[in-house]
Amino acid sequence: MAILVPLAGYLIVDHYGKNIVHVPPFLIAERVDTIVKDGKTTYDTVYHQIKDFTLTNQLGEQVHMKDSEGKIRIVSFFFTSCPQICPTLTTHLKMVQEAFKKNEELVQILSLSVDPERDTVKSLKKYADKYTIDPKNWWLLTGDKKEIYDLARHEFFVNALEGNGGPDDFIHTEKFVVIDKDRYIRGYYNGLDTNDVRRMVNDIAVLHIAKDKKKPGLIKRLFSSGD
Repeated sequence: MAILVPLAGYLIVDHYGKNIVHVPPFLIAERVDTIVKDGKTTYDTVYHQIKDFTLTNQLGEQVHMKDSEGKIRIVSFFFTSCPQICPTLTTHLKMVQEAFKKNEELVQILSLSVDPERDTVKSLKKYADKYTIDPKNWWLLTGDKKEIYDLARHEFFVNALEGNGGPDDFIHTEKFVVIDKDRYIRGYYNGLDTNDVRRMVNDIAVLHIAKDKKKPGLIKRLFSSGD
């Protein structure tokens, strides 16, 4: 309910006053291009776009970033043996999954293991079963450690310290990263803070409205029976 209440509040605002809702900005500027046309100079900021990648989910399937095309993505980092922050992060993401349960096509959660050598497919499946994670729109992902750590540092920017993904390298973060349908970073959120998680859910709803103005209203899509 802590997640659903602010989402419902946003939907009411959206339904009656679309022009007063703040749209999350684009983050992580890579460069500024100078454009000269008809004697006029303008500047265009080019933002970082997440590259495609391939990892293995809790069902043993090879999945790609592009497989979630058309959805807003929530990216998190965890490991199954984590005794402290990961259970809380997972519980909060479970609440987010429940918030979008009637429209699973809206959101894809990607939880990348930072201990992929121990987090085998079998370990991920056991963890998923423990938290009743629905694989339709939530993948627990494992793969090559160097690749995952490179993604964390240079694609999702959740760690400022450099490393080589070797045996002594370790990343642990409470951040949730929201990626829009076009693979641009649109927000960072503290996954341990329920207020920030509520803000994330509202921002995701806003991003769907902003990108889908020609589609039926979000209220209808979220709460339709799906028949």
